[in-house]
Amino acid sequence: MTIASSSPPSRLPAGGAAEPRSKPRTRRTEVGETRGDGRLAAVFIAPALLGFLVFLLWPTLRGIYLSFTRFNLLTPAKWVGLDNYVRMVNDPIFWDSMKVTVAYVVINIGVQTVSALAIAVLLQRLTQSAMLRGIVLTPYLMSNVVAGLVWLWILDTQLGIGNEIISALGADRIPFLADETWAIPTIALINVWRHVGYTALLLFAGLQAIPNDMYEAARVDGASEWRMFWRITMPLLRPVLAVVLIMTVIGSFQVFDTVAVTTAGGPANATNVLQYYIYGSAFGRFQFGYASAMSVALLVVLSAITVLQYRLTRAGRTDLG
Repeated sequence: MTIASSSPPSRLPAGGAAEPRSKPRTRRTEVGETRGDGRLAAVFIAPALLGFLVFLLWPTLRGIYLSFTRFNLLTPAKWVGLDNYVRMVNDPIFWDSMKVTVAYVVINIGVQTVSALAIAVLLQRLTQSAMLRGIVLTPYLMSNVVAGLVWLWILDTQLGIGNEIISALGADRIPFLADETWAIPTIALINVWRHVGYTALLLFAGLQAIPNDMYEAARVDGASEWRMFWRITMPLLRPVLAVVLIMTVIGSFQVFDTVAVTTAGGPANATNVLQYYIYGSAFGRFQFGYASAMSVALLVVLSAITVLQYRLTRAGRTDLG
């Protein structure tokens, strides 16, 4: 009588040798891999971090320090406390420059945002041609200096092709960049022409994230294109639009090169934006302490506007479920 063994038969491969068991991962191995990933990440981050420290953080801290000093590059910086800020508050040119800058920002942001949103919606609803998107982006590939010079030649009162066309149509020539009334709107529209394509593509990317099912359901319910735009497109595009507005507002307050190559702050300080006034104070009159104080004031203004925009537009929230 044979007694059956209670242990299950062993399963051996054809070769007769047992399959090697995988070695369990130890905590030490996982920690070592984590440290290796951390070192690799540090290698990739190091160039950007170095650039941030050298070209952004250190100049910012240095500028804040210089704003409390009198400094002209020729002599050591002398601590003067809040004198530069008191002078700034009582400086009528500073406030006039701030007013000119705000006027520029309002025109630039208003026209650019509406135009970019219209272009983005048309790109999404009518065509998604990559070639057309490239054409829209073309002006952005041109530097501000080149764009300013090109439009300076086009809009020249006597020889510009723009005024030649206006004159041929029987109208009076318009001093776009030589008249106090026309100068700031003209500079704003030049920068709109250059940046609107880039802004439109950012908004177009946001539109791509909106599900088409919502538009199809709205069409079934009989909604018009206009109604879908206000009830679907705008609410769901809000986070992207908020971020784009924050970026464009910050960039608009920093306008400088277009003014420098077209009007140089004229005529009669009509285009003397804050960045150009800061540049003139620092490198024209060597008042680096005062220029730094105005730069710090601009930094505070932009920080406050950014926080206010972020909260009012609820940029960190989305209506997409």
